[in-house]
Amino acid sequence: MHPAKSVIFFTTASGAGYGMMVWLAVLAALGLVPADMAFGLFAFGIGFTLIVGGLLSSTFHLGHPERAWRAFSQWRSSWLSREGVSSVVAFLPLGLFALSWVVMGENGGNAALLGLVGAAMSLLTVFTTSMIYAQLKTIPAWHNGWTVAGYLVLGPMNGAVIVLLLAQAFGYAEAASLLRMAALGLLVAALLVKLAYWARIHGGRVTSTAGSATGLGHLGKVTMSASPHDTDNYLLREMGFRVARKHAAKLRPIAIVAGFLLPFALIALTHSIVGGNAAVLALALAWLLCQVGLYVERWLFFAEAKHAVTLYYGEQAV
Repeated sequence: MHPAKSVIFFTTASGAGYGMMVWLAVLAALGLVPADMAFGLFAFGIGFTLIVGGLLSSTFHLGHPERAWRAFSQWRSSWLSREGVSSVVAFLPLGLFALSWVVMGENGGNAALLGLVGAAMSLLTVFTTSMIYAQLKTIPAWHNGWTVAGYLVLGPMNGAVIVLLLAQAFGYAEAASLLRMAALGLLVAALLVKLAYWARIHGGRVTSTAGSATGLGHLGKVTMSASPHDTDNYLLREMGFRVARKHAAKLRPIAIVAGFLLPFALIALTHSIVGGNAAVLALALAWLLCQVGLYVERWLFFAEAKHAVTLYYGEQAV
C-alpha cells in the first residue's frame, strides 16, 4: 500500500494523544499529580493537539475532504465511521476532565471519574482505528490480531513516554516512577508485538495467489502476459506500492533500535540519574528517538502490505 504521510501522521499522532489521556486519567485517579494548572495546560495542550492534528490530517488523504462528515452516518457497517463517532464522543469526558483540571483546579473525585471514562473512550477509539485495517481481508498483512495488538500497545506506550517527560520536568517524582515502569513495560510489549507481526507477514504464509484469484490455478501456474493498463492508475499508485525487500530489511532494525531499544535504555538510565535536568534531557532524547522509530515502523506497516488486487498486475502471491 502507498504509505501516505498524512495517514502515517494520523495513526501515530492520534495514538500518542489518546495514550497521553489514558495516563493522565490514571495519574489523577491514583492522586499522583495535583491539579496544577501549568502541568495541565502542557499535558492537555499537547494531547489534544496530537489528537486533533492527527484526525484532521487523516482527511487530507480523502478524494473529497469536504465530504468527510458523511462518514459518521455509516457507523452500523463502517469501522471508519465508528472511529469518527467514538473520537467525537471521547471529547466530551476528556474535555470536561481537562476543564476540571485546568480551570477548576480539581482532578480527583468526579473529575477523575470523567478522566477514566475518557481513557476508556480513548482506547476504544484506538481500537476502532486498528479495525479499519484489521478487517480488510484483501490485505492479509493487516487481517490478523497482531494489527489490533500493535495499535493498542503503541498508542499507550507513546503516551507514557510523553507524560513521563512532562512529569519529570515538573518534578513529580512519584508519578514519574510509575510512568517509568509503565513505559519500560510497554516498550518491551510493543517490541514483542512488532516482532510477532513481522514474523507473521514474512513467514511464508500465502493467502492468495494469481491462480486462486483468477480461478485458473487448477490449470497450472498463472502468470500475466500483458498489463491490464497502458498507463499508471489509482490502483497501482495506492495499492501497488512496492518496497524493495533489502530496503525493508534495513528499515526494520532502525525502527527497532530507535523506536524501542534506545528509548528503553535512556528511560531506564533516568532511574539512577542524579539531577533533574540530566534526566529531563535523557527523556527528551528518548521521546525524540521513539517518534523517529515509530514513524519508520508505521511507514513499513503501510509499505509492506500487499492488496489482493495486485495479483492482477503481476504479483504472484499475497
